[in-house]
Amino acid sequence: MEDDAAHHLGRVLRAQVGQLYELSNGERVRLARIEKVTRDRVEFALLEELPSHQPSLNVALLVSVVKFDMFEWAIEKATELGVATIVPLTAARSEKALLAAAPKRAERWKKILLEASQQSRRVRAPLLSEIQKPESAFASSNEGVRVLLSERSEISPMRKVLEGQRATKAYLAIGPEGGWTDSEFEAARRNGFQEASLGRSILRTETAVIAALASLNYALSAD
Repeated sequence: MEDDAAHHLGRVLRAQVGQLYELSNGERVRLARIEKVTRDRVEFALLEELPSHQPSLNVALLVSVVKFDMFEWAIEKATELGVATIVPLTAARSEKALLAAAPKRAERWKKILLEASQQSRRVRAPLLSEIQKPESAFASSNEGVRVLLSERSEISPMRKVLEGQRATKAYLAIGPEGGWTDSEFEAARRNGFQEASLGRSILRTETAVIAALASLNYALSAD
């Protein structure tokens, strides 16, 4: 292990020779023992392979950009809940100043996903997609279960929308504060998304992410 990762392990976490760590190459997990620690390099001896788990449900989270502290909390928890892909959305009602600054946050967001993956013992971190307009993201979502969270009062609850569904791929779209516009609703419908409600309470984006992902995992996961 070299450069920033080695510096963090050696200087911040104060790793020492003889300590055991779990290492992953994105496919397998191995137990490893530290053999040598220098300023920018940590050397390991690889030991036995450990059991690893890949979720049976592949979830892509299409989530609108909101205030960065809330957005980053949401993608961290989404990682812990097993999402495979995160697609930040430039929804019509997202704050324009946030959208202008969002591309500069990509490296920070990738670091958050990596650290959350390590904390939750995932084999690999989620893929962070480039920021997209909702219409483009909806059009690319062409298989599996597709759910768009909605605040409209006449919409069926999520448990009913997911009832009886069977899939290994799912797309979950969550709008910004202020909700989706009519044109975004129409674009989602054209591309096979079903509107679903999480109840009568109006949830913040980061709360909706956790509630909806937990519901998807419960309804569709075979694990």
